[in-house]
Amino acid sequence: MDVLADVLSLAGVRGTLGARIEAGERWGWWAAGIPGAAFHAVTSGTAWLAPRGQAPRELMPGDIVLLPRGTDHALASDAATVARTGPDNSSGYEQAGGALVRIGSGPTRTHILCAHYEYDRAVSTQVFSLLPDLVHIRAHNDGGGLDDTVRLLSRELATPRLATSVVLDSLVDILLVQLLRAWLDGAPEPAPHPSWLGVLRDPIVGTAVTRLHAEPARAWTNVALASEVAVSPATLLRRFGTVLGETPGAYLTRWRMDLAARRLRDTDDSLEGIAQSVGYTSVYAFSRAFSRARALPPGRYRTDARSAQSG
Repeated sequence: MDVLADVLSLAGVRGTLGARIEAGERWGWWAAGIPGAAFHAVTSGTAWLAPRGQAPRELMPGDIVLLPRGTDHALASDAATVARTGPDNSSGYEQAGGALVRIGSGPTRTHILCAHYEYDRAVSTQVFSLLPDLVHIRAHNDGGGLDDTVRLLSRELATPRLATSVVLDSLVDILLVQLLRAWLDGAPEPAPHPSWLGVLRDPIVGTAVTRLHAEPARAWTNVALASEVAVSPATLLRRFGTVLGETPGAYLTRWRMDLAARRLRDTDDSLEGIAQSVGYTSVYAFSRAFSRARALPPGRYRTDARSAQSG
């Protein structure tokens, strides 16, 4: 089991290609904040990007940027223009068919692919919330195939064929995984503070979390889990505290509640069946644990979550 794939799947992370920008000279575009994450890949030319309240940075050909919290930001042709671009000062653009956007004056100098990622907010174990406000992967970083995937996206956009939309969305999902790999490769070690992302770099905690994900209903103890990972219980507890900032039991409970929340909302499975699937022998014990985690009993959570979906 791959714990990153597991978390992305449970969190329902899905990418969609947005605008394809063809930009000339002297342009500035204000991108309003979005509920998910925003993504830009500069396939040719240069641009400047400035999230609200942050210093601008230059993007070179092949650079990729992720704004995990969808922060509103400015994109522009140069440093002076990006500094004055805002909600009330943004260049006009032309929608040139489909997702193609033309902006700026004169011939095209810069091409940018824009995408966004959505995720299930019912799940507490997330990746985006743990990343910095801006992730910038420069072109000289190998990135595990990032450049190749961006080229495939550009080629598919240039010559659309059958099911191009499916191919594009799949490539955008691949881009996210490659970007996370590249960022983790360059992130400082040890991590400055405990977070779930540390699981991906620590062999002991990573193996332990893999076991928990594979058998969430098992009656795990620290001794049993430590035996699976071939370390002492004291070492296991210490590493969990350093990497995750919590005990194995606390992590397992949180993961079980994420699994249960998805099933309550998305299936008609009985409370007894859901309780058993996440390791509780009685509905009463499960209801108490779920109410502590989500501040609602399971039945009420199911009703409210489905109402929110239909609304």
